[in-house]
Amino acid sequence: MILTDLLERNAIKYKHKEALVELNPAFKPESYRTWREFNLIEPIKSDEYRRSITWGEFDLMANRFANLLLCKGIKKGDKVAILLMNSLEWLPIYVGVLKTGALAVPMNYRYTSEEIKYCLTLADCNALVFGEEFIGRVEPIADRTPLVKTLVYVGPGSVQFADNYFDTINYYSDVRPEVEVDESDDAAIYFSSGTTGFPKAILHSHEALYSASEVEVHHHHQTKDDVFLCMPPLYHTGAKMHWFGSLATASKAVLLRGIKPEWIMDAISNEGVTIVWLLVPWAQDILDSIDSGKLKLENYKLSQWRLMHVGAQPVPASLIRRWKEVFPKHDYDTNYGLSESVGPGCVHLGIENISHVGAIGVPGYGWKCRIVDEAGNDVLPGEVGELIVKGKGVMRCYYKNEEATADVLKDGWLYTGDMAKLQDGFIYLVDRKKDVIISGGENIYPVQIEDFLRKHDRIKDCAVIGLRDQRLGEITCAIIEVKEGMELTEAEVNEFAFDLPRYKRPRVIIFDKVPRNPTGKIEKPLLREKYGSSGIVETETNV
Repeated sequence: MILTDLLERNAIKYKHKEALVELNPAFKPESYRTWREFNLIEPIKSDEYRRSITWGEFDLMANRFANLLLCKGIKKGDKVAILLMNSLEWLPIYVGVLKTGALAVPMNYRYTSEEIKYCLTLADCNALVFGEEFIGRVEPIADRTPLVKTLVYVGPGSVQFADNYFDTINYYSDVRPEVEVDESDDAAIYFSSGTTGFPKAILHSHEALYSASEVEVHHHHQTKDDVFLCMPPLYHTGAKMHWFGSLATASKAVLLRGIKPEWIMDAISNEGVTIVWLLVPWAQDILDSIDSGKLKLENYKLSQWRLMHVGAQPVPASLIRRWKEVFPKHDYDTNYGLSESVGPGCVHLGIENISHVGAIGVPGYGWKCRIVDEAGNDVLPGEVGELIVKGKGVMRCYYKNEEATADVLKDGWLYTGDMAKLQDGFIYLVDRKKDVIISGGENIYPVQIEDFLRKHDRIKDCAVIGLRDQRLGEITCAIIEVKEGMELTEAEVNEFAFDLPRYKRPRVIIFDKVPRNPTGKIEKPLLREKYGSSGIVETETNV
């Protein structure tokens, strides 16, 4: 079975059941009022604020887009890039591409014109679907990517160099195209985050994508009655692979465009959300808003919310303990994964293992894991080594990059580049292999220091990097983001860090914003570039 089979099943069994909802809080008119103000179960809705489709409509949209592509000459094995912000059209377009037998190629919405061109060329893309936000970035390269013969614009108005999706989509058949696709076929190309240079193209099969839906349902016990709130960008494997659980169970998903604590709570309350996937900064913002009194939980209908899970980055144990104090009835899970392992789930904590919060967990459903040394031998429990994983979701290869593939794929095992240790049967993430700081011959793992510093009640976020040092090779530098409206001095940080072993204490402290990418990962290369080569500017306080 493949993902398109799941959609077609849902369209038959649950034709009129709501499948996808798009919420646009930024465009909510002043007259909009939530259910609580009228003592109603459902909100008074505005079309500008809320759009939705049923499973039957979802399948028709996917079929029409598939037939549009086929009529444009796209065939099985071609590649179709998708450059869209989260929207109601995103997922039907994605599944429509899969129905043609072509490969879906989601693209990061932060890419510049040249990065878009680079990725289109790297993946041998034959078509590009793009939104209104990207006209200015696509137009300069529209005639400089020779393989891209088809451009489809999804947005209001028209552009001279592309076909308009909304103007043409209804002219195409809503019948499933007669293209044979099976689980052994190539399905999608995703791009690595590119934090160490230009992104690599990650090739996945239909079997890998389908396995992600099985993993999600098994881990989070999803049923057709659940409602999943999705906020991270759909171009990333994480958001989409979690949504595959909704596809597998024919349950509703809500796409929230815009991230504010009050918008998140409104969506949960008004849409009956039961499952929320958060990134660490969003969870912190919610708790901070509750602590400050900006959010009052009694104003929201939250009794149905059963599960909060976090992934895409190391999760501070202190954050989850704090969350459980505020939401004691919530189940919780940590999800670990990579785009090379078709997103989250190759390791997860498990909702039954809340007592081991701080660990990334145990091998996921259908996955195997090992922790190995440089020679590929298993290390002893408690020792640090590289985490490697094996399962149906492992990528086929880095597309057109045999050397990089050989570096990370060995005998079916994916070498993650993450340093970890096994303790009491649970895997604990120590740090990225490339982020380890070697100071005076000692290996220092920044994540351990970051987790410690985040326990300070005035620290919102922090990142630890290594700075060059003539004597020690590297020294530790902590970039600290202070909570809004609070003050913190370097002396106070040093005093707080006194409980750390001496060699782990930050030698340099900088007060600054901690940059994170759209999936919540700290952009350490940016910090290294900013502070590692141009000198260090120390600031005593931050308000």
